[in-house]
Amino acid sequence: MSEDLVNIEVDGVAVRAPKGAMIIQATDAQGAYVPRFCYHEKLSIAANCRMCLVEVEKAPKPLPACATPVAEGMKIFTKSPRAIAAQKATMEFLLINHPLDCPICDQGGECELQDLAMGFGRDIARYSERKRVVKDQNIGPLVSTDMTRCIHCTRCVRFGQEIAGIPELGTVGRGDRMQISTYIEKSVDHELSGNIIDLCPVGALNNKAYRYRARAWEMTQHPLVSPHDCAGTNLYGHVLRGRLMRVVPRANEAINETWIADRDRYSCEGLYADDRAGRPMVKEGGTWREVDWETALEAAAAGLQKVVREHGAGQVGMLVSPAASLEEGYLAARVARGLGSENVDHRLRRVDFRDQAGDPLAPTLGCSIADLEQASALLLVGSNLRQDVPIVAHRVRKGVLRRGTRVAFVNPQPIDVLFPVEAQLTSNGYGMAQHLAAILAAAVRASAASVPAAVGPALEGIAPTAEHERVARMLTDGELRVILLGALAERHVAYSEIRALAAALAVATGARLGFLPEGANAVGASLAGVTPHRGVGGRAVAKPGLAAAEMIGARLRAYVLVGGIETEDLPPSFGVENALRGADCVVALTPFAGADHLAHATVILPVAAFAETSGTWVNVAGLWQSVPGAARPAGEARPAWKVLRVLGNLLGLHGFDYLSSEEVRDELRNEIGEYAPSPVAGSFAPGRLAALDATRDVGIYAVDAVVRRSRPLQETAAGRSARGGAA
Repeated sequence: MSEDLVNIEVDGVAVRAPKGAMIIQATDAQGAYVPRFCYHEKLSIAANCRMCLVEVEKAPKPLPACATPVAEGMKIFTKSPRAIAAQKATMEFLLINHPLDCPICDQGGECELQDLAMGFGRDIARYSERKRVVKDQNIGPLVSTDMTRCIHCTRCVRFGQEIAGIPELGTVGRGDRMQISTYIEKSVDHELSGNIIDLCPVGALNNKAYRYRARAWEMTQHPLVSPHDCAGTNLYGHVLRGRLMRVVPRANEAINETWIADRDRYSCEGLYADDRAGRPMVKEGGTWREVDWETALEAAAAGLQKVVREHGAGQVGMLVSPAASLEEGYLAARVARGLGSENVDHRLRRVDFRDQAGDPLAPTLGCSIADLEQASALLLVGSNLRQDVPIVAHRVRKGVLRRGTRVAFVNPQPIDVLFPVEAQLTSNGYGMAQHLAAILAAAVRASAASVPAAVGPALEGIAPTAEHERVARMLTDGELRVILLGALAERHVAYSEIRALAAALAVATGARLGFLPEGANAVGASLAGVTPHRGVGGRAVAKPGLAAAEMIGARLRAYVLVGGIETEDLPPSFGVENALRGADCVVALTPFAGADHLAHATVILPVAAFAETSGTWVNVAGLWQSVPGAARPAGEARPAWKVLRVLGNLLGLHGFDYLSSEEVRDELRNEIGEYAPSPVAGSFAPGRLAALDATRDVGIYAVDAVVRRSRPLQETAAGRSARGGAA
């Protein structure tokens, strides 16, 4: 017998279970279901509800399966008369104060209490005394409460303490006066807080925005992928009569486990904003008029052809959202290059392109997302991790608390990370590049490693502090060490220096270099050739075009904006509004016709938004994820890949004959072929590093047009703070 396994019996069947496992884990592994409320595989054991009582041979009374470890020779009975009687008695007790409001409860149809009451509840309640009533609480704009339904399983409390890292909910009172409550009103505002809705087994906590809109059995369920960050979080969209009603987690242990960020859960509220574009529009004489699709597409094609004919193809710029699908990005780049322009880019907020030739083929993580919680050391450079990629932040926190992962940050200013860190290196006279140079200098001093000749001058005059030396030692200790460059680094005016120093540091310490880029499909866009210096698969182009910020600075004659791009998505210091206003032709493929587009565009082509179109997204770990469309596009909106296909035909370009997005994806995949993550070839570094950290922060609920239109998200503390309101 293996020392790690014990022999037990479950309902008369001999099985082997891991030593130290709880009974409920052993029975789940054997397919012997034990009812439960408080137990959840991702949370600590509370043993509050007692619904999981089972009979164990020779035990004087039924035992809680969630809190009783297996032992050699143990005989467990999950369906014996004694076990069933104990479970039914527990159910009767739990229902004593529960209101009979299933007809109006949003949890109805997917309620664990409702399901178990059917199996273990009595036909007639014996309790005739007055029921307890608990006042509902306003815990914020995201989660509604019906606290009389609460059975004190404490899943929500444990989630805040163990997963979120912020104990937003807790228990107050004792005995029959016990309640789940917040310490401060409207304080449930963590970026993962909506997960307590999924955890609640009784309908005490519900989605406030979705409440009373639909019943679970009325909706159809469709797989989705998050369009708001590079993690590629797996989601389900629930659709009623073509309208996306809500978003819930789709379990994927390799990416998001069973959690999703609030940004993913509530962004669907932005899909149906008042300024949603429903029909194509053309501006004539400064006045907008709605037209049919044929007229609008012909106007767009004619405007682009005129600019090419009169001013040359170099005056056309193609800007693609980093959240656009792989198919949309690929076709957009093909349209631009078909016109003769290499001005195509998805890196909308980046401002430093001096050394873009040294960028990796695709800005991947350097490992899987799950590997991050197994890492021995992580150095995050220019990353507000909780804000940029909440799911990755959870993984890192989990690694720190459970495995002792050592984490350090290099940022323009301190950030709240909710776990202990080795160091937070912020400006205070140093810039991010200077901090990296100091860590590199300390690493070189300790190991006598060599550095690239171009990086050497950056180390002159650098005096590492004890913190720099500690971080350098951290990066040389353990099996998996990772250096990650985040969104703040990517937007930095000295990104070339930061990336070159990070690459040299990775070589000097033996760590991996990875990226946390902006946008849900930054990796896919890079592979699809949505950059001015590389085509499909990273193949170099003969004459690189202009990058995104350079297109704006050059005041081109024509721009094509793909994926709902607004001026907020571009660097403000480059005169975005003046550039767009001064162009002869601005074609906007957008789900929204907001003031931004109405002011600057000449043609608005309404396209399907997130969840309304099929497509493929490549996450930061390099995983390709294709999903079908779930909801019906608003009005006459069409999938962007279809619009680009027809636009390519009208422009007389070859090879725009696709019948499905799958055809586009398969063609691109074949063209890319097999690829491996490329090393960073950065070689640029000046002799003297600037101490200033000139970078632009973007709020968690301001990353794209859909999120900015989500009312619940904008009513959170983070949303109000980003708009300049009181937090």
